[in-house]
Amino acid sequence: MASQRGGTANLGGRPPLSDEARRQQGLKISRAAVRLFREQGVAGTSGAQIAKAAGVSERTLWRLFRTKESCVQPLLTKSLDAFCEVLRTWPAGRDLPDHLRANYTFVPEDSRADIDALLAVVRMSRSEPALRAAWLVLQERAEPTLADVLSGRLGLPPDTPEVRLAAATMNAALRLVTDDFAWATANGVTADEVTRHRKRLADTLRAYTSRML
Repeated sequence: MASQRGGTANLGGRPPLSDEARRQQGLKISRAAVRLFREQGVAGTSGAQIAKAAGVSERTLWRLFRTKESCVQPLLTKSLDAFCEVLRTWPAGRDLPDHLRANYTFVPEDSRADIDALLAVVRMSRSEPALRAAWLVLQERAEPTLADVLSGRLGLPPDTPEVRLAAATMNAALRLVTDDFAWATANGVTADEVTRHRKRLADTLRAYTSRML
């Protein structure tokens, strides 16, 4: 069962963090949480331990995250953000698989140091339902962005069933290929494995996009 705390009050008299400062603080907590989950398991890790490892107060941790398991979301978001960004830059007249092969990076260029931790979370999600839920929730949240991009290709509004199905299919392909990537790199991530992941995603989507987009 996911560990949960309810503290959401703001610190009295302290100015609110900027969006960027909050994002960086969330990433710091996320990295600490993943490190502890890998070392001692999810059940063996407490919110207090995560807060201490991240150098923040427990109050800050519970203000940003509802459960200890949801602390992994900032890292997981990086892979979804990278995929959404490459879709946004997909030029008209070019096949999506070719665009992915040339431009998809799995995570943003400035986040390469987080790849191993991110993939570790995906692996752990196989046996940790709360981590799996966090991963699936993030993917569901990404679908409106995918639908916005695909609606232009299909010439339909993003909330139509056809566009939503296309977005869900693309999202499912990304999830499945990322799962395989995570297990292929259980002993360490190499540049060759990153390249294979990019090719596998492009090949997986080729048959679908050639029929639908």
